[in-house]
Amino acid sequence: MEEILLLIRILLAGVFVLAGVGKLFDPAGSAKAVRDFGVPEEFSAGIGYALPVAEILIAVLLLFPSTSWFGAIGATLLLAAFVGGMLWQYSHGNAPECHCFGQMHSEPVGPKSIGRNVVLLSLALLGVIAGRSFQGPPLAGTREGLIQTLTLFGLAVAAIIGISYLKRLLGSQAEIARRIELLELLSTADVPKERQEAGNPNDGLPLGALFPSFELKDRAGTSWSLTGFLNAGRPILFFFVGPGCSPCKALMPEIEGWHASLSGKVEVVVITSGTPQENSEKLRIAEGIPVLFDEGREVAQSVYAKWTPSALLVRADGRVASHVAVGDTAIRDLVSKLESANTRDRFLFITNGNNAPKPKIGEHVPVFALESVDGKKVTNLDLVGRQTLAVFWSQTCPHCVAMMSELKEWDHTKGADDPALIVFSDGDKLEHAELGLHSPIVLESGYKTANSLGMQGTPSGVLIDENGYIVSEPGIGAPNIWALIGRK
Repeated sequence: MEEILLLIRILLAGVFVLAGVGKLFDPAGSAKAVRDFGVPEEFSAGIGYALPVAEILIAVLLLFPSTSWFGAIGATLLLAAFVGGMLWQYSHGNAPECHCFGQMHSEPVGPKSIGRNVVLLSLALLGVIAGRSFQGPPLAGTREGLIQTLTLFGLAVAAIIGISYLKRLLGSQAEIARRIELLELLSTADVPKERQEAGNPNDGLPLGALFPSFELKDRAGTSWSLTGFLNAGRPILFFFVGPGCSPCKALMPEIEGWHASLSGKVEVVVITSGTPQENSEKLRIAEGIPVLFDEGREVAQSVYAKWTPSALLVRADGRVASHVAVGDTAIRDLVSKLESANTRDRFLFITNGNNAPKPKIGEHVPVFALESVDGKKVTNLDLVGRQTLAVFWSQTCPHCVAMMSELKEWDHTKGADDPALIVFSDGDKLEHAELGLHSPIVLESGYKTANSLGMQGTPSGVLIDENGYIVSEPGIGAPNIWALIGRK
């Protein structure tokens, strides 16, 4: 039994020192992992540094019988926290990167990583149960032997760290070679001229906009609509490809892998141009992956997926949850964020990492009390009980003035099931009253309330749900404002 306890101590010490050293070399990644597990951002950096220090300290305590019981207690507490956090995330449909060994190795939370930590937790518990006075023999019988053993232990750890970094370096070289190959393929591909503007997120539908309805056929000739996929109750990750697109062909094995790894969490659907025969010959999309044929690229164009390959995430309620990810790098980034996201979140959205202000999606409408141009009091409580389209307008904005006729027509004809409308503006009260809207127009100098709702210039708009939560980013310009409510 004593020899078993010694082996357990050595194993746990090795695991903890590798985990600690790996995290020390990647403090930003450690802080991000801590945030992904639900720790408030203001504490994540501190915990990101403290965690590897604690792991290394535990490893040192485990090496010596006189201190190993305390190390076993520390290991048990830390591993119990890890397992608890992993189980909580996994039970809520999340799969954040565990960042278990920092830069050396990381993987999404799943049965494998949970099982590994449960085994380690069991070993640490054995050390605790054995008691303070029964921790097995020392690493060596003499001082010289102890020094030699610790030296060998350190060399073994250094070798493992070196091998892991070499593996990462070789992986980076392989990635560079693959990208060069893709560039060579692109140089000979038939690239449409329209692609030069496709990567601008401002060209795409705003987060929270309704994905356009469609009717497309699959490989068997069966017609599918958006509703047909939404019936599964999961988000949909659309990939837009084409049979003449060499980068699409190069990315197809990864799409097949994502279809398998995201199964049960996200519906993966490929929308491709061309005919079934062309796609069969050139792309060879694996059986089992839903493929829809958009031969004229009408659906792709309607969501501004002008480039191929592109990807777009749609929430389970049919609303756009990401900007269009263009190209293999952007698509991998989108999928990586999706793997660690809570796909059951009704406010699910993933940004593309640009410098735009963070959307206020999921935030409650702030408290306000203003007076409409007809003298009625309007408060935040008036935005509860029915979906509301909040439009930010200005008399001095030519695009706003041009949009008013459409706004007025919809305001006068919309039904009881359509969203309510509220217009935030600034300027002359009488001139606004003459616009003739049935819905309230509230005036506020400086647009303070409008800014708190996420306004970004005029005309723009956001959608608010019946519970008073903001469910979209600002739609800028008339087309994007109308897209929030699915009106063309």
